[in-house]
Amino acid sequence: MVTGERSDGETPIGERKRQRLLDKSRRRSGTIGTDLPETITVQGTDVDLREFVFECQRLEAIPEDERERIEEMKNRLRRERLARRQRIAEDDITEAEAERLVDSISGLDRAINALEGLDEPSYTEQLRRKKIEDAEKLLSLIEQRP
Repeated sequence: MVTGERSDGETPIGERKRQRLLDKSRRRSGTIGTDLPETITVQGTDVDLREFVFECQRLEAIPEDERERIEEMKNRLRRERLARRQRIAEDDITEAEAERLVDSISGLDRAINALEGLDEPSYTEQLRRKKIEDAEKLLSLIEQRP
C-alpha cells in the first residue's frame, strides 16, 4: 500500500479505516434502509437496475427465459460487488472514494436480495395459502366425522 499523498494531492485511506469499511461492506444488515440504485455501472455497462428489479417483481410467475436473465443479472451484480470490495482493499483511493464504494455495495446487495426474493411468495400470499390449507384440513376433519 502506498502511504503519503497521491499525485492529486489527496491523502489515501488509512489501513484502519480501510479495514472498517471492508467490514461494513460485508454486513448484510447494511442493506436495511438502503434504496435500490436507479442505475448502476456493472462491468462497464450502465444498467437501469431499479426498473429491471421492479419489472421482475411485477411478474406473476417467472418464465424460464426470464429466470435465466435474472440469474445472469445476479451473477453480474455479485461480480461487480466483488470488484468494488477489491478496489477498497487494494487500490490507492481516498476515504471519500472508499465510502462511496461501500454505499454502492449496499445498493448492489439490496438489488441482489430483491432479485433472490422473487421466487418466494409475499408474506400476504403465504398467509393466504396457509389459511386455505388450514381450512382444507378442517373441512377434511369434519367430513371424516361419523
